[in-house]
Amino acid sequence: MEPVTHALTSLALGRAGLNRTTRLATPMLLAAGLAADLDWLSLAGGARAFFHGYRTATHSLVGTAAIAAVSAILFWRLGRKHPTAPVRFAPAVLVCAAGATAHLLLDLTNSYGVKLLWPFSGKWAAWDLLDPVDPWVLVLLLLGLLLPRLFGLVIEEIGARPKKRGVQRGAIVALVLLALYCGGRWVLHDRAVALLGSRLYHRATPLSTGAFPGGASPLTWAGVVECENTLEEIEVSLAPGSVFDPDLARTHFKPEPSPALEAARKSGLAREYLQFARFPKATVEKTTEGFHVELRDLRFTSPLRGRRAPIAVIELNSQAQVVHEELRLAPYREK
Repeated sequence: MEPVTHALTSLALGRAGLNRTTRLATPMLLAAGLAADLDWLSLAGGARAFFHGYRTATHSLVGTAAIAAVSAILFWRLGRKHPTAPVRFAPAVLVCAAGATAHLLLDLTNSYGVKLLWPFSGKWAAWDLLDPVDPWVLVLLLLGLLLPRLFGLVIEEIGARPKKRGVQRGAIVALVLLALYCGGRWVLHDRAVALLGSRLYHRATPLSTGAFPGGASPLTWAGVVECENTLEEIEVSLAPGSVFDPDLARTHFKPEPSPALEAARKSGLAREYLQFARFPKATVEKTTEGFHVELRDLRFTSPLRGRRAPIAVIELNSQAQVVHEELRLAPYREK
């Protein structure tokens, strides 16, 4: 998720009661809840460094524990000399662990994924439930944080005494609704995947299917289906009365086997990319100097995404030998 969602979630956790566990609890939650996104700095090293650094170390179980521990130690050292209320280490660890864990859970909900078991495993984990910028999540968090304040001001204006726990209740309600929203999206995602796997696509049987957030509507999903010779893209609507027609799928034919494609797939970059990609689509173009091969992941090709995804580019000479390989970050659209 983007930083605003992480920051609002940290604030909601604080107002829900964690800010009462220790002094400096809210700054701890914000620091621990945003620290994992420091991996964006890897972009300064180029697309290849970003591919290796983004959503890996800082978004793993080990990295999350390290962020919680380091954040707690820093704030404990900062606040332990306070004359009347020093920061205690155990509550600081609890607060920082809550912030770091919330960040990890939120990033698991989108389709890019995280290397949850790094450094022991390079496997990616993703739940495919939410877009990185989900308007409904932002609305729920903002309402939970702002409405109690607004109601408190209105009550004060009419001369009444506002309830002391209104802010806390608002944050708790927002977090509960966020959990219910994610649970509802999980149910809808499972329905979309089941629907995709239950049909034939131009008489071809699905081998694997995936459903990804398709926009602002929780009922719309971007479906990808792999068949023996094709990859199919199709929108899945779960709205009442909607009809799912697999014949409307956009078909991508897999390239014919060739020495150039086989050599490209054996390159170091391609092996790394194919561990990351779930629905890789290869294109092979003959050039004057040899071959140009691109690998894209179809889970990132929906025009509704509007963001950037990694594309592996491998150049080969006329003898199908790799002469150049490059990772690019391109818009989430089909070439």
